[in-house]
Amino acid sequence: VQLQASGGGLVQAGGSLRLSCVASGRTFNNLYMGWFRQAPEKEREFVAAIRWVDDSTYYADSVKGRFTISRDNTNNIVYLQMNSLLPEETAVYYCAADGRRFYTGINYYSQTEYRYWGQGTQVTVSS
Repeated sequence: VQLQASGGGLVQAGGSLRLSCVASGRTFNNLYMGWFRQAPEKEREFVAAIRWVDDSTYYADSVKGRFTISRDNTNNIVYLQMNSLLPEETAVYYCAADGRRFYTGINYYSQTEYRYWGQGTQVTVSS
């Protein structure tokens, strides 16, 4: 599976960006995709995830109400709409994907649940 993320850039605090991630290659049953981010000198952290089967979404508390994850099933694209961005959200944003035979027991918040990762896209929020 190849993941190609795009849409990063420089934005002022309070601004918006929309990230995209295209998945190609192997198809999965019970696909789920997520976004993570890693700021300089910090560990990578969960941002949002979505399940393909029913559009269930999961968000980090810090982004709830400001970020929206969505998908284009036809083209295997996942989006992350980011509004009201904060300078501390400057980071490299990574998309990730995986699939399981069953959805039970998956911790969508954990990066260990995702075997496939994109290259990352830089988001810089200026104050």
